[in-house]
Amino acid sequence: MIERTPQAAMIEAQGLSKFYGPFIATKDVTFTIPAQQVAAFLGPNGAGKSTTMKLLTGFLSPSEGVARIGGFEMSQQRIEASQLIGYLPENGPLYNEMSPQGLLKYLGQARGMKSGQLKNRLDYVAGKCSLEDVWGKPIGKLSRGYRQRVGMAHALLHDPQVLILDEPTSGLDPNQTYQVRELIRELGKTKTILLSTHILSEVEAVCSRVILINRGRVVLDGPVAEMQGNGDDLEHRFRQLTGDLASAR
Repeated sequence: MIERTPQAAMIEAQGLSKFYGPFIATKDVTFTIPAQQVAAFLGPNGAGKSTTMKLLTGFLSPSEGVARIGGFEMSQQRIEASQLIGYLPENGPLYNEMSPQGLLKYLGQARGMKSGQLKNRLDYVAGKCSLEDVWGKPIGKLSRGYRQRVGMAHALLHDPQVLILDEPTSGLDPNQTYQVRELIRELGKTKTILLSTHILSEVEAVCSRVILINRGRVVLDGPVAEMQGNGDDLEHRFRQLTGDLASAR
């Protein structure tokens, strides 16, 4: 067993870069997120958000740099690090022929969860993600919003310490969006969360910190109030840092 390195941080990106030939997906992305912080990960389409999340979770290997989860280096201690992570990818794959109950039970068993623990966690995620009404229906017949909630339930199933969520409210109606935001706010009291979203009101509602990436590089990292600058709203500041104004500087 590889010993865990003592770390105060739960999520660490140190100089994370990913190159595809001459194309730079991310370059020298560096940030640290301590325990029990909910951080927003913002950026325009194609900025490198999803790539960075895949590097942090071990789905991709970096061209340069190091990713750590809970002090475990992902490239060398992936199994230990993965046990701490709940990951909701963008458009995550699901088995359409299975029901939410069947899929989540299967995934829990694949993780080695014992029957009593698994039953308790299945009951928990079914309630927290509002899946009771579709618990036994084929996933292929569910709406996009329900499919998104199945993915969220999977991320929560093993009660991870770290949640990495890529657009968790995508496809949800306003009531469902409110429920998920309340859940994230509740989970943030005990877990570390990195939340990618395009909904800036969501940032104000649930996050205490903003990490803003543009063209593969971090351009702002600080409290939500810092992104607002001199009284600007988040949308104006976002455009200022990532749009035409940023290109002109």
